[in-house]
This record gives sequence, C-alpha cells and structure tokens, in this order.
Amino acid sequence: MIHFLRLIRPVNLLIIAATMYSVGAYFDVVYNPFHEGEFLIQTFNFFLLVISTVFIAAAGNIINDYFDVRADRINRPEGTIIMKHIKRRWAIVFHWILNFVAFGIAIHLSFTLNTFWYVFIHLLSINLLWFYSMQLKRTLVIGNVVIALLTALVPVLVGIYYQDYFRTTPIDSAYPFYLDNYQFFPIYVGIGLGVFAFVLNWTREIIKDMEDIYGDREMECRTLPIVWGIKAAKIIVVSLIGITTFILLFINFAYIDFEGTLTLRYTLFGLILPFAWVIYLIIKAKHPVDYHRISMLIKFVMVLGLLYAPVFYFLLARKTGLILFQLFTVSSI
Repeated sequence: MIHFLRLIRPVNLLIIAATMYSVGAYFDVVYNPFHEGEFLIQTFNFFLLVISTVFIAAAGNIINDYFDVRADRINRPEGTIIMKHIKRRWAIVFHWILNFVAFGIAIHLSFTLNTFWYVFIHLLSINLLWFYSMQLKRTLVIGNVVIALLTALVPVLVGIYYQDYFRTTPIDSAYPFYLDNYQFFPIYVGIGLGVFAFVLNWTREIIKDMEDIYGDREMECRTLPIVWGIKAAKIIVVSLIGITTFILLFINFAYIDFEGTLTLRYTLFGLILPFAWVIYLIIKAKHPVDYHRISMLIKFVMVLGLLYAPVFYFLLARKTGLILFQLFTVSSI
C-alpha cells in the first residue's frame, strides 16, 4: 500500500484538491450575497469533480513512471517503484481503473449539469497524459507545454462548474476586479489562475529536465536542456519567471481595487521575493540536487499563487459579514 501511495504522489494530489476547494470557496463568498448562503463546494457534484480530477492526475503519475522505469533507474534509483515494488501489469491495471472511474464521473457530471465540457476535458486529459508519458515527454518543448496546460485546467474546471450555476448573476465591481462582463466572472478567474499555473509549471518542467538530463540522454530524449544546452535553458527559465513577475505586479497595480495594500504585500512577500530567490538559485545551480531543490521551491510558490483566491475569500468573508466559523467550516468540507 505504501508503494502505491508513493507511486501516485499523494502530496501533489492533495495540492490539486486543495486548489479546487480553495478557488471554489472564493467563488462561494463572491456569490453569497446573491444566493443566500448557498455554498457549492458543499455539494456532492463538486466533490465528484474534485475526485475525478485527482484520479486522472494519479493515473497520469502511474503511467508516467511506467514508461520512465529505465530513466528513473539512472536519475533516481532509490525512488524507482515500478518493477521494484509494483509489477508493470499491476501498474497498468491501477492506471485504467482510476481513469475508468474518473471518466464515469465526468459522464455523470455532464449529464446532470447539461454540459459536454466535463466529458471533453476529462477525455482530453486522459489521452494527453498517456501520449505525454509514452512519447511527448521526449520531444522538444511540446511535452513541457502539454503537462503545463493540463495543470492549468485545474482552476479552469472550477470556473466552468461555477459558470454553469451562476452565469446570470451580476457581480458588483467591488468583487474584486474591474471586468466588462461579470456574467463570465468564474471563467475569467479560472483562466487567470490557469495561466499562472501554466507558466510556473512549464518553468518547473524545464528545471526538472535539467535535473534529469543524464537519464534523459540515455533515453535519447530531445528535452530543452539536451538540445539547446543548460545555459539556454536557464535563460528561458529566468525569462519566464521575469514575465510572470511583471504580470503579477501589473495586475496588482492596474486591476485590483479591493484591500490593495494587503494583496500587494501578499504578492511581494509570497511570490515576488521567492521568484527572486529562484532566479538566484538557478544562476548558481550546477548539480541535479540543486535543480531538485529549485523545482520544490517553484512548486511551493505555485501553491502560494493558487492560494491567492483564498486571500480574497478571507477579505470578502469579512466584508460580507460572514463569521470566521463559516470560513473554516466550508473550507474543510
């Protein structure tokens, strides 16, 4: 059992679930004044959406390790699970069981909520994760972009879920962005968080390729550090972080008008300063262990970025008069 848990990477799965519930909790408080305390993260369908997303991610982790046994024996021999602790045929069985259950949930959600989006996104994710692990991972840039795109779909899914319920609800401009069309507010926020997750996860994938360069060469992979070199990969990583930093500052100064001082402090100390530290570490990095630490730091920053919505959750709860007890009650369900 312990080896199966290591195979599916439970910490990453918990991050996915926490992200979806956090973004959902934020939307619940935004819409609370218009729907008299109706919290959608308490619904069984939202729970099913989270479970199906987590199951697809777990299945993706399994199939990724299934195709990476040879490279993992070089890059991280102590972390190899398939063939060492779990047989390959059982790994495939676990992979398909998780995908089957997740896709079944997607069919239920699409039928219940009268939308094709859940079936489409779940089917797309299952197939992309398979082709990524089998082939795309070894291609130049495309593999990194695919896995970053799938990560970005997590907050977008939450936006779609809330859009289906509240598409006609007007949102006052104080909550908390100035947008021309408040009808599509959940989609705007979901895509915004998705873009942040996309760029940071793409950056992290490049860093992981630098960490795994020796095993990837053995597998004849065409990753960015192998084809263009470590120096070029570092330049691209620093550029992506710089672009992300600029966008975050621009959004804070140009669009956010609710408790701006607090959100600006959160951006500066929770995101900008860690980004600066990442850039310094990237410049100094020389060994695989250095890149591994940077990869973990970027994952931490990405979590802080996706928790940006719960910051507004707290602020909006205070503004709309919701008691702190409700905050913890709703978030824990």
